[in-house]
Amino acid sequence: MARKKKHRRVQSSQITPQSPGTQSTILGVAIPKGDSKEDKKTRKQIIKDFYARWIASNPDKKIWNPALNAFIHVKGNSINETLGQASTSYESTLEVLRLTEILLEATLVKRIPPKRDSVNQKPYSEILIMRHKTAMLVVGKQETTGDYVQYCVSAKVKK
Repeated sequence: MARKKKHRRVQSSQITPQSPGTQSTILGVAIPKGDSKEDKKTRKQIIKDFYARWIASNPDKKIWNPALNAFIHVKGNSINETLGQASTSYESTLEVLRLTEILLEATLVKRIPPKRDSVNQKPYSEILIMRHKTAMLVVGKQETTGDYVQYCVSAKVKK
């Protein structure tokens, strides 16, 4: 009988603020808070490195989400879209580092049709907007397989 794998979650106690306004250290990684090109480039590399470690510890590249009653898969498009979106802000980068928790606990907010003029959304029959605490998870339902695929993780936009 297969055992359920325990997933490591980033707790708020693992976030250590450094000099105010410059960076924070999470799991030993200094994350810049600024908006400079260099800060965004650094955050992009942090996200790439995180996904590499995440995939190494989750070789199936999927997490069961009870709200969908289905697995959410992490694929190449997931990483590329998240890299482009989440690296633009410090808050969104923090959300990516909680990927397992977000995939496990996000709840459905709404379903929308994919943007047909978007090459990245073309493989999906529908787009699901999900939320967990301060995170927004966008999931695409793959047209050919019916799989739910993580499209993007970012900080929830305040309205």
